[in-house]
Amino acid sequence: MINGINSREMILEILLEIEEGEHSHVAIRNALSKYQFLPKQDRAFITRVCEGTLEYRIQIDYIINSFSKVTVDKMKPAIREILRSAVYQLKYMDSVPDSAVCNEAVKLAQRKGFYNLKPFVNGVLRTIAREMDKVSFPKKEEDLLKYLSVKYSMPENLVTRWLDAYGEETTEKILADFLTERPLTIRCRTYLNSKEEIVKSLENQGVEVTPAPYLPYAYGISGFNHILALDAFIKGQIVVQDVSSMLVAEVANPKKGDYVIDVCAAPGGKSLHMGDKMEGYGTVDARDVSQYKVNLIEENIQRTNSINVQAKVQDATVFDQESELLADIVIADVPCSGYGVIGKKPEIKYRVTPQKQEEIVILQRTILDRAANYVKPRGELIFSTCTIAKEENEENMMWFLQNYPFKLESLDPYLPEELHSETTALGYLQLLPGVHKTDGFFIAKFRRK
Repeated sequence: MINGINSREMILEILLEIEEGEHSHVAIRNALSKYQFLPKQDRAFITRVCEGTLEYRIQIDYIINSFSKVTVDKMKPAIREILRSAVYQLKYMDSVPDSAVCNEAVKLAQRKGFYNLKPFVNGVLRTIAREMDKVSFPKKEEDLLKYLSVKYSMPENLVTRWLDAYGEETTEKILADFLTERPLTIRCRTYLNSKEEIVKSLENQGVEVTPAPYLPYAYGISGFNHILALDAFIKGQIVVQDVSSMLVAEVANPKKGDYVIDVCAAPGGKSLHMGDKMEGYGTVDARDVSQYKVNLIEENIQRTNSINVQAKVQDATVFDQESELLADIVIADVPCSGYGVIGKKPEIKYRVTPQKQEEIVILQRTILDRAANYVKPRGELIFSTCTIAKEENEENMMWFLQNYPFKLESLDPYLPEELHSETTALGYLQLLPGVHKTDGFFIAKFRRK
């Protein structure tokens, strides 16, 4: 308990909010912003338990169901989340004594009005704490699908998809990578500041800085309390962006003076990168569907003082006649299933349905159809997603090539050599978590004929 705020109660509220449909990173950020006076240690505890409970939910439910007469899906939502977060602490957080985990969970159940369920919560958790190592998990040689699903906490339908698409070895690498913690990745704006200067500023504030893979201006940062307090962030010297996303601007390779349209731009990372690549010259038209999203882009434009980037509300599915055949480069980083970033947004894996998947593919094709019209003759269209689903990536790419006057163009001149492959020579790249050192991501480069 800190200043009247109970950290486990905050965890419960966050998990219930995520269960109701909120994005995990948004729910956690909003809760921590509300209580900015929380010490670093408590913020770290709340974040870790929320993220861990979500990441390992399938495995945690398997453990609870091994000991509880009431299955997880039949429990009241608050009791279910109290038990899940407690089991995560019992299994994965040695620094918290088992007795404290059990006692706090029972107290929390009482505080939430479930007085009559205190013995149930207490009994289940103390049994699990005592007999955790006796749980009989599925065996790989007996049931590969069940084994992978429970061990890596991934729904069976997604495991099946990836086994079919990528085979057992690669699928296991992908699943393991989703549960691997990584530092936050930043892009140094090197055309205005030296990397050395930025790194020194971060280190002076106690931040741990490590080089990120593939790109010389990308770094991983950790060990800080709040990015908003970092001088390099306040001064606009760094932008939070994954390396896979940075590769979009590398592949686009804009020239000074180009006119660029980014049709699904929020929060603006790729647009700002394109603007930086042009060193303040030319224009980047950063568009998105709502004022809320455009405000996110505007905030980043102002913080970084990106003078050649402008933001406006424009629905990417609606044809903008004024932009017809005007752009040297169009960036279409389309909405997608997000399977490539499950490591950062674990709730994605629990929200997948075949119907949603079909709707996403149709939406992507609609956006590509509109975006194609903005590319001038010999101009280029960069198509990207943060997913590893073939129907959203390779299949949409082939559909586009068959229906529009574009051809693929090799990515090799723009990518580091270690990413070169048969597909990059043709004009597209599928990054896979655990195989590559990035999020899952897809990029294709089209040139108008």
